[in-house]
Amino acid sequence: MFLEKFYSTHDKQILIEAQQASLFAKEIAGDFNPLHDPDSKRFCVPGDLLFSLVLLHYGLSRNMHFTFSGMVGHGVYLNFPETDAGSIDITDDKGKTYLHIERRGPIIDDPELIKAFVNNYVAFSGPNFNVLVPLMAEQNVMINTERPLVIYESMSFEFAHMNFAHLSLESSEPKFSYAGKRGDARLYFNIKDGSEIVGSGFKKMIISGIREYDREVIESFTAAYLARKDKYLAALK
Repeated sequence: MFLEKFYSTHDKQILIEAQQASLFAKEIAGDFNPLHDPDSKRFCVPGDLLFSLVLLHYGLSRNMHFTFSGMVGHGVYLNFPETDAGSIDITDDKGKTYLHIERRGPIIDDPELIKAFVNNYVAFSGPNFNVLVPLMAEQNVMINTERPLVIYESMSFEFAHMNFAHLSLESSEPKFSYAGKRGDARLYFNIKDGSEIVGSGFKKMIISGIREYDREVIESFTAAYLARKDKYLAALK
């Protein structure tokens, strides 16, 4: 149970405390988005932690698609239904859906393979800030640094086959497009077993409040983000 310190179970429900979510974001995913700080007024659980818990609970299917439809805040008890269905909703007690999963094909429940996939995916997905800033700059735009809003909308992956012994991920060419103040970023990856590509996928994010590129402003914003990260990591030593 390599994720056990990032959640607790209460009467078959999953609870992710703010401190647990923040620890996962910073120390596992390398994600220093202030939204994952325990004292943030807009606090939300990292989507990558929800994704990881789904794989831990349901296994790794040959084809999976995840759609994030709500942000999990403080004190939300989540229901992970016991089902073999191809369509699954992660909900709260009021019936609100936070994550919808579609899955097809055979399922792998080997904990070591799942752990390898989760660790590699989260390492790819968490530090997306490092990819988004230069990707947007290529089109002379940037995020709204006063109120950055980057929403993890969905992710998908598919294996060509399920006969593998080890799993790792490598990034492939990301894509970004926008219209007005709204953008769509897709971060693509290949799944490998040694040197063989055995699958592929992508993470999709929606960016709101897009502005014209201002080098001085975005460099200042980036420096502050990196300083925040360095300060946190230095305190762990």
